[in-house]
Amino acid sequence: MNTLEITSTVTTLFGELLDGPPGREAYMLNGGDAGLLRSLDKLSARDASAVPPGGAASIASHVDHLRYGLSLMNRWAGGDNPFGSADWSASWRKTSVSDAEWQQLKSDLATEARRWLEALRRPRDVGRMELNGIVGSIAHLAYHLGAIRQIDRAARGPADPKL
Repeated sequence: MNTLEITSTVTTLFGELLDGPPGREAYMLNGGDAGLLRSLDKLSARDASAVPPGGAASIASHVDHLRYGLSLMNRWAGGDNPFGSADWSASWRKTSVSDAEWQQLKSDLATEARRWLEALRRPRDVGRMELNGIVGSIAHLAYHLGAIRQIDRAARGPADPKL
């Protein structure tokens, strides 16, 4: 597989998770799914701040954690090596948000996600570790999208029409 094919694949998959599948091509989500960013728009700040039973992380925490992880990937794409000093625990501290904070958090996530998608579109030679990180960013986004959708049904996408 060449660099252009890898670039096309990772941008297709990451973009689908963000914005839903384009047209009839769907690999990660069901057809007609809105993707993460529009799914978050269905939720209020109160919804995002609710702590699920058992004291699990709120949706706001998941969103801030994703925003932080993508900011690290963007710094890496810009030539920095932020992973050694990364404070992942800090990315889980935002548990509740006001209406204004929720709007800002969603905007910040969208900004970091769009920047990362643009970075993914630029073909580059990478080693095994870098490629694992790139592919891992897609899996990480998919995991948290699923977790958010388990916390609040309003964020869920459409069911598979074949079921």
